[in-house]
Amino acid sequence: MIPLLRKSVRPPRPRRLTLQILRYNPATPEIAPYLQDFAIDESDGMTLFIALNEIRASQDPSLQFDFVCRAGICGSCAMLVDGRPALACRTLTRDCGPRIVLAPLPFFELIGDLSVNTGKWMRGTAERLQTWIAQTQPVDLDALEARMEPALAEAIYELDRCIECGCCIAACGTAQMREDFVGAVGLNKIARFRLDPRDTRSDADFYELIGDDNGVFGCMSLLGCHDFCPKQLPLQTQIAFLRRKMAVEGWR
Repeated sequence: MIPLLRKSVRPPRPRRLTLQILRYNPATPEIAPYLQDFAIDESDGMTLFIALNEIRASQDPSLQFDFVCRAGICGSCAMLVDGRPALACRTLTRDCGPRIVLAPLPFFELIGDLSVNTGKWMRGTAERLQTWIAQTQPVDLDALEARMEPALAEAIYELDRCIECGCCIAACGTAQMREDFVGAVGLNKIARFRLDPRDTRSDADFYELIGDDNGVFGCMSLLGCHDFCPKQLPLQTQIAFLRRKMAVEGWR
């Protein structure tokens, strides 16, 4: 038998992507913000994190953006992707079009290009809301840790998964109008410590922290925070629950 000749099949050419990135450095205010295009060949499993690192390594080392873990844990690489807040390390380029527009998160202090100072705002909010366990009795470091029911521990851990990436604030309509609004990230922290039996604060104490228009009553319930949280935290449920509890406390 004459063997059949197999036609060689060329692998498909990689898709050519264009990343249109908003460039601006506050240290040189005389240069107005502008959009700059970078072309790059897409590879299998490419994320925006990989694409940005490749651009900075081979095209423009001055490009500013943040990253630490590349695993969706640190929250450093949050940015606007085609107008929506997202983590660059969790965004696959195959899920985007051939032209991808990138911009820094709004609301936060701009460092340069895609880099913003979320840490400064997060720390200020944590100090303002006293997001730590408050106890009236001194802690005995030699005592065994108090036991906690697994279901309660799991509920606390669920809220503790917040990585403070800032996506919820960037997606929040209230935050764009109220500079002092604590946002979903702040309210989520209050919900977490309210659950913790080691925290001795009452609802009256929490009301003093979030019982105003810059706290839980300022939320317009647009729920952009819930829709764009990369960790899928139950922000909608927690904000609604806190609002009911604080409303009851306010009527007393």
